[in-house]
Amino acid sequence: MRKPCLGALLALALLGAGAAPAVAATDRAANSPTARHRPAPVDFAGTVALSNCSGSVVRLPQSRPDDPALVLSNGHCITEQDMPGAGEVVLDLPSKRTFALLNAKAEKVATLTASKLAYATMTDTDIALYRLTESYGQIQRKYGIKPLRLSTQHPREGRAITVVSGYWKKTYGCDVDGFAYRLKEGEWTWKDSVRYTSGCRTIGGTSGSPVIDNRTGKVVAVNNTGNEDGERCTVNNPCEVDRRGKVTVRQGINYAQQTYGIAACVGRDSQVDLDRRGCRLPEPARTR
Repeated sequence: MRKPCLGALLALALLGAGAAPAVAATDRAANSPTARHRPAPVDFAGTVALSNCSGSVVRLPQSRPDDPALVLSNGHCITEQDMPGAGEVVLDLPSKRTFALLNAKAEKVATLTASKLAYATMTDTDIALYRLTESYGQIQRKYGIKPLRLSTQHPREGRAITVVSGYWKKTYGCDVDGFAYRLKEGEWTWKDSVRYTSGCRTIGGTSGSPVIDNRTGKVVAVNNTGNEDGERCTVNNPCEVDRRGKVTVRQGINYAQQTYGIAACVGRDSQVDLDRRGCRLPEPARTR
């Protein structure tokens, strides 16, 4: 999981509460003269910095200007309660969490506030959706920031992508290397996870960063973890499990969770509705 480590938090404290490096940075591997992929025309506008993670203001194809805006991050980044356990789903939890909204140059232009944690889980995927007090239209009129568009298409292998971290004000460029049938980390298991090529060396604090398809400019996944030490299926050391149960460990390789299925689960006024037709996000366990 890509929360910042204690040392990173200390560094931020020395810079000032909630601060991040003053200059937006791009992973040098993506900028090297011999790199096959040059930096995409992707900037920081619409991304946000959380207290412990990254995120983005996202809109769905059916979103209207007067709908409350949504912020996308990881389930393991929520602060309203402990991280969701395996099988746990959080719905409509009151929240006053704040987010630093960034412009194209990674400058903070506003503080956004949540009205609730609309949805969070670490089962099958690792996502959190916050519903804000301001609408998409209000954010654009007041701050000149448009939301990022959420793709409804499955990511494509080999496609060039950019991971945009509002927490660190840094981008990472690489390709979609493939997909892990199951990605297991500690007690959690995620399905059909995006595996990056080695260029995206994401670090603590990049959790929740939008993963943008360079060709379409749309969000296709949300960054969430990587194997740090080469361990097998432990926390911060996820392993891949194929359809036959074979386990593969890829030290230094990082992953994201696909987001194309979110659109089917959001209705009018940005309300998460798990009973909507086509919605396949995990539901809360039903009591008998």
